[in-house]
Amino acid sequence: MKILFTGGGTAGHVNPALATAKYIRELDDTVEIRFAGAKGGIEEKLVKREGFHLYTYDVKGIQRSLSPKGIVTNLMRVKNLFGSIKAAKKDLTLWRPDVIIGTGGYASFPMVYAGAKMGIKTSMLEVNAYPGVAVKYLSQMVDSVMISFKETEKLIPKAKKTVFTGSPIRGDIINASGANVKMEVFGNEKPLLLSFWGSVGAQYMNEKMCDFIKIAQEENLFNVIHATGAEAYKWMPPMLKEKGVNVDDLKNIRLMEYIYDMGEKMAAADIIMCRGGASSLAEVCAAGKPSVIAPSPYVTDNHQEKNARVIEKNGAAVVVLEKQISGKDMYETVKSIILDQEKMAEMGKNAKKMAVTDGTEKIFKEILRLFDESQRA
Repeated sequence: MKILFTGGGTAGHVNPALATAKYIRELDDTVEIRFAGAKGGIEEKLVKREGFHLYTYDVKGIQRSLSPKGIVTNLMRVKNLFGSIKAAKKDLTLWRPDVIIGTGGYASFPMVYAGAKMGIKTSMLEVNAYPGVAVKYLSQMVDSVMISFKETEKLIPKAKKTVFTGSPIRGDIINASGANVKMEVFGNEKPLLLSFWGSVGAQYMNEKMCDFIKIAQEENLFNVIHATGAEAYKWMPPMLKEKGVNVDDLKNIRLMEYIYDMGEKMAAADIIMCRGGASSLAEVCAAGKPSVIAPSPYVTDNHQEKNARVIEKNGAAVVVLEKQISGKDMYETVKSIILDQEKMAEMGKNAKKMAVTDGTEKIFKEILRLFDESQRA
């Protein structure tokens, strides 16, 4: 069997594909697996790190700006998209997979579109409650759409078939042990906050994190591991220095561009602060951790806040809104939870109750169903 996963732009689109691919590889190492994504995307780091072959295309998302510059940029991107579809068809002719799985984002479009047009069995995986533009458009072309929220089905009415699978969870999240992380990184057993805003970071939230880090350093009540994202990793140290904080002198805080051993870090964390992407929230619940969620307001139908409110309603998280909270406010919110062991234990228990840990298995079952259909065709 030959499977091609495609998606990217952010780790939220790449990690579900990687989780599924690694699960399949462990079950049967004779299955041939390849990936496709965007040139310059986070997938170039993540996929290649796992040793999978990666096709890349010159494709970028459409800008929302209707300014003359924005319109010109979008026309160029549409032109590049057609060129990427043509290149994808060529690659699919040379290495024809039995099944193509798109995991969302503009990077998934060329391969899924080309594959569907060529008669290859195709499916989209949507881990968020509200489908993105690529999933909405491609849902009427692909053989099935796998969803993580049952409410998603009504938002893709033209889909040929929908299958409820839940989100794939990376094996290292479920099975990881973070027993030695605190001592190895900080030399103490103080409570640990793990924070991240996604693979590309979030400038506004990272600016607030500079104020958060300044206070956290001064009070030194708990440890912090913060993943900045690629761009912020360059400008956060100078910004912190302006605030009187020298990154090299930090004792209880570590800045990282990206966290590759997320399972180990999540297992070691006492509380997690993150955006409201479905993949991240699914993993936080699987790890059984309390969380402070700052959903991105720059997403389709405000779906991140809707995802986050479900977790909050179940007593596993506190939701803070980007435009209404400062770095000091975030610090006080985390502090009020992380120093209350009883509260943390209850929130962690509630998170664990919400975890769906067999999503990867269900996704693989759908892949096998599509493969069987391809063999009978």
